[in-house]
Amino acid sequence: MEPIILASSSPRRQEILKMLKIPFRVIIPNIDETVLSAIDTEQVPELLARQKITEVIHALPPKQEIPWVLGADTIVTQNGKIFGKPQSVEQAIEFLKLFQDNTHTTITALALYNGRTKNITTRICKTKVTFNAMSDEEIQWYVDTGEWHGAAGGYRIQSLASIFIKKIEGSYSNVIGLPIFELYDILKEQGYSLLE
Repeated sequence: MEPIILASSSPRRQEILKMLKIPFRVIIPNIDETVLSAIDTEQVPELLARQKITEVIHALPPKQEIPWVLGADTIVTQNGKIFGKPQSVEQAIEFLKLFQDNTHTTITALALYNGRTKNITTRICKTKVTFNAMSDEEIQWYVDTGEWHGAAGGYRIQSLASIFIKKIEGSYSNVIGLPIFELYDILKEQGYSLLE
């Protein structure tokens, strides 16, 4: 299999690529992830995933052959508001108070650059996540674990937060940060085979 450049610092995305036995190297893109208020909420992850690829391509030496670059971006949204990575304990608590006893949507955009065609193809995956009602003590306990650090929405579904999640509708791997079905689908469409 040809190696893929992963334009992401996410350990979860790296774990999924390792599980799929896809050879990759990481180049962390230097982009401003400040959300533009002028665009529709659901278009934000696709825009950022494309920007990550473009930034990585421009960071490489001009004559270097670039076979594949994978970018991804995940946002959590509820009632039209985007919940990024909390910047403080207080913000993580605020997010969880809004999510508890409620449903929000996790949206991940995948963008794949094919070096042969010089094109970027994208996929969007949406998953609805419903939290159970949580007491202030439960929210404080969870935040005290530190899991909220670096996690969109301030929680990790694959870890301790799972005890509070009543239901998910859609892709579980999407909530982790890399929807596996959509990844396989986009790779297969572009002629990248996992079956070698």
